[in-house]
Amino acid sequence: MTKIAAAGGGSGADYNAAWERILQRLIAEFGQNVFQSWFARLKFDGVEKGMAVLSVPTPFLRSWIRDNYQTRINAMWREERKEIESIDLRLRRPGGKANDGESRVLVRDETAKAPQPLAAAAVSAMRDSGKAGDSIPLDPRLTFDNFVAAPTNTLARAAAGEIAGTGNGSAPRYNPLFLHGGVGRGKTHLLHAIAWEVQKRQPQRKVRLLSTDLFMLKFVSAARENDTVSFKNMLRTCDILLIDDLQFLQGKSTHKEFGYTINALIESGKQIVVVADRPPARLEGFDERIKSRLAGGLTLEIGAPDAVLRRAILEKRLESASRDNAALHLDEDVLAFIARNLSSNGRDIEGALNRLCHHAMHSNEKITVEKAEMLMRDLMVARESRPVKIEWIQKIVSQVYKVSRQDLVSERRTQAVVRPRQIAMYLCKTITPRSLPDIGKRFGNRDHTTVLHAIRKIESLIAKDELLRREIESLRRRIEDEADRDE
Repeated sequence: MTKIAAAGGGSGADYNAAWERILQRLIAEFGQNVFQSWFARLKFDGVEKGMAVLSVPTPFLRSWIRDNYQTRINAMWREERKEIESIDLRLRRPGGKANDGESRVLVRDETAKAPQPLAAAAVSAMRDSGKAGDSIPLDPRLTFDNFVAAPTNTLARAAAGEIAGTGNGSAPRYNPLFLHGGVGRGKTHLLHAIAWEVQKRQPQRKVRLLSTDLFMLKFVSAARENDTVSFKNMLRTCDILLIDDLQFLQGKSTHKEFGYTINALIESGKQIVVVADRPPARLEGFDERIKSRLAGGLTLEIGAPDAVLRRAILEKRLESASRDNAALHLDEDVLAFIARNLSSNGRDIEGALNRLCHHAMHSNEKITVEKAEMLMRDLMVARESRPVKIEWIQKIVSQVYKVSRQDLVSERRTQAVVRPRQIAMYLCKTITPRSLPDIGKRFGNRDHTTVLHAIRKIESLIAKDELLRREIESLRRRIEDEADRDE
């Protein structure tokens, strides 16, 4: 990195050190994936008239950072160096210098040794067979060894393991593999685990792990630079393509390019693994042919963590934390309390455990159930206050049983409508705080006794019909996922 000196402030070394700290803060605040997508090619070029001059290689990237992150970067610079009032974000010339159309003079200090850019250091940790920046850096914690298996994720874990163990040149058994489920259920963990395992067993194979924002960034940048050929080659020459959070992919052109890519890879016998928060049929904005292609391999849902899995996650993470601090210990009743009260997803569970462990290591207090409740209060309140709307239940029940929402609230009494209506009423009572009269009102102004009869009817049926019980549990998970996405 070039050293800068500017009048009225610090030395070039001071400013470069401030920039390194800002890069580290961007990673900490936004995460490695976002950093790699939007900040890895951001360069610090100097200080001029109270402004930190930063540059990027493409107009699209400059526009995106200005619209989404400039205010935050301004604030970080002011916190690091009070004399910096704002940033000046410029387009970088091919030679590497910023260009805003005017002649600029920056006084440079060339005597000090330039440190390695943090972005390059982060990219070097990718351990990917492709060139830097073509994949998300792999998280060393997200391996198969650290993945906690349970009935809700066993099938997904097994399929991911089979793909990671398939030899080079062998025809993919499941292609594509499509994993879906709510937040914090281990989908991204499995993508990273596949990449780590392939690199360990077959380092010669090219693995690409892309988030949808990185896919969009590279596609739009290539289109603006009239270099879509290199973008296509980057994707289509890999042996395994891993795509995270497909539901966030936006734009007709990017959808088309994604469709072309998966078709080309599948036809050439290359492996694709895609994860999303919903199954292919429910992806919004995608062409039916792409949905069909995605559903044509193996589609598996990862369910919400049950009590056994939540407890296993806690014990696994506590075991890992204890290796760094042998004195760290949480009583059984505390672990049971966490598992019982944080049931939404694995990230909340890990976050709560991190909070308790940090408190235990930096205070002299023992973590009791009462202390855990106090420290976790915001997580528990967020979970308890999350609203589930009756219209979501009606919509999802209508979709699954192929009846209209108007039918659910109508006076129709055919079996094809009555049973879904009773199931919807049962779900309204069991996962919302609504009273029987409230529920009846939302189902065509029915009497509360009608709602009670529906609830008792479904309760009696699921007690002896395992298929129906699983059907209703699946509906419950879809409704909870809808609430997660609405937050």
